[in-house]
Amino acid sequence: MVAPPDNDVLWARGLHHMYGATAALTGVSLGVREGEILAVTGPRGSGKTTLLKCLSGQLLPTEGEIWFNSAPVHTLSSPSRERLRLDRFGWIDTEPHLVPELTAWENAALPLLLRGTGHRAAKDTAIEWLERLDVGMCARHRPARLDQSQRQRVAVARALAAAPRVLFADEPTAPLHSADGTQVLRTLAAAARSHDITVVLTTYEPQVAALADRTIALFDGRRSGAVPETAGTSDKESRAACSLSV
Repeated sequence: MVAPPDNDVLWARGLHHMYGATAALTGVSLGVREGEILAVTGPRGSGKTTLLKCLSGQLLPTEGEIWFNSAPVHTLSSPSRERLRLDRFGWIDTEPHLVPELTAWENAALPLLLRGTGHRAAKDTAIEWLERLDVGMCARHRPARLDQSQRQRVAVARALAAAPRVLFADEPTAPLHSADGTQVLRTLAAAARSHDITVVLTTYEPQVAALADRTIALFDGRRSGAVPETAGTSDKESRAACSLSV
């Protein structure tokens, strides 16, 4: 094994993953710098979700290496990978997957409580993020009382409240209308920049990818090209616009 470059917080080389006889990933390699927002694009079925699940330790690749802060994720035991996901990684799914018995703030605070954070501190942090995402008024409501957009915002708050080093987001705006999706994305991008969170997100929507620092594309489980990092005045203006929404 060869350790990744020092400036990459997340690094993968030669990832392959099979579902039975079907290849979901074929030789995918990438590096993600600390504090970077990386968008993974491609049509449905291109391997985007499988890539995120491998990078986050939810799936072990059939072949290949995954490193986080120079530590090999692909050699960790299942309990160690679970602990890594709790302590260092955040996850936003296409669907919110909230705990139905818990209120919105309890759902948002859950990762903190599982880490052993005090009840009041966890609640205060959760409510702060709910308010940033315009669902503070729902803090005491259970998921059944919330609409789809509100539930997804609670899921985003849950991921951000845990202050992860790396946040994985699998098509996070898929269940949202355009205006709601834009607001959530800008809040997510601004939070990532202000809290130095590395973000890896998947999308098939150009407007979502436009908020990223860099974009890579998958097609049939392979990298099909990369879009260079945005530079110049337009990039600075984009980041400034994002920061105003938090």
